Amino acid sequence: MLFEQVNSIIAEIEQASPDTPEALEQFRIRFLGSKNVIKALSGEIRNIPNEQKRDFGRLVNEAIAAAEAKFQALKSGLDAAVEQISAASLDLSAPGEPGIWGTRHPISITMNRIIRIFERIGFVVAEDREIEDDWHNFTALNTPEDHPARDMQDTYYLRGSDNLLLRTHTSSVQARLMNVQQPPIRIIAPGRVYRNETISARSHCQFHQVEGLYVDEGVSFADLKQTLLYFAKEMFGATQIRLRPSFFPFTEPSAEMDVYLGTDTEDNYRLTKGTGWLEILGCGMVDPAVLDNCGIDSERYTGFAFGMGIERQAMRLFGINDIRLLFENDTRFLRQFATVV
Repeated sequence: MLFEQVNSIIAEIEQASPDTPEALEQFRIRFLGSKNVIKALSGEIRNIPNEQKRDFGRLVNEAIAAAEAKFQALKSGLDAAVEQISAASLDLSAPGEPGIWGTRHPISITMNRIIRIFERIGFVVAEDREIEDDWHNFTALNTPEDHPARDMQDTYYLRGSDNLLLRTHTSSVQARLMNVQQPPIRIIAPGRVYRNETISARSHCQFHQVEGLYVDEGVSFADLKQTLLYFAKEMFGATQIRLRPSFFPFTEPSAEMDVYLGTDTEDNYRLTKGTGWLEILGCGMVDPAVLDNCGIDSERYTGFAFGMGIERQAMRLFGINDIRLLFENDTRFLRQFATVV
């Protein structure tokens, strides 16, 4: 009786001819699904006399093989038919759908421009971690725990840790490099930084910086000024810069650098508030205490450092009036930079 049932199933498989995807799926479920009719019969092998079990098992395997072969043949035939129908209905004269191409982000464009400028005068790119420890982010840079300058960089500490934080500047990259490399050092450190600031049109809790460091024997403030003048010419076309006294805990003396854009255009007049001068970056000579903290002989070596925010540079270059636009990933906004190099 069981042999006859299996033979009947094999005959049913051979005669089956589903001609639609739905009918083919029903065929698969009946003969190859998790609860198919062949599996139900194979479970009856325990009721077969021992001398017939081998023949019965062979017959069940033939039924399974027949079902699999028939399913693959039918599936191939249906796929070919669907493809033929699709090809026949294809209108080759219809216009294609335009693809949406990605573009470089204005922050990336601006950062790459800055990097290329400094690479031309011997600076190399240095990168490191964004989760930093307190020593490399603050203490090594002449900002101990009780230093009032820490209030200028309100910080995100990791939960449960008084030592690990999201770096507030890429100066931590400089500190780590000086700890493992003796001068000469000539690097730029681009990257993402974080500060606990209110998000508005002019500020954000996450932004990007490029900082530079040059340490060697005989490095002077004149070297710093000449380097920054070269950058101002290449980046902004400016032929004049001015350095105004300022304060940073890791440089002494410290300065803010302005470039002269003039007031001959409406954009320059607006950017410079009618003065012709635009603040670009902070800079100064590396404080000897920072060199000593990082294991560099401050009696033998001197150096200068500078740093600038990339978002502010991008906003000035492309006339963007709201920093939040740089973080919203609005493709309508980003597509405007598709042709910028």
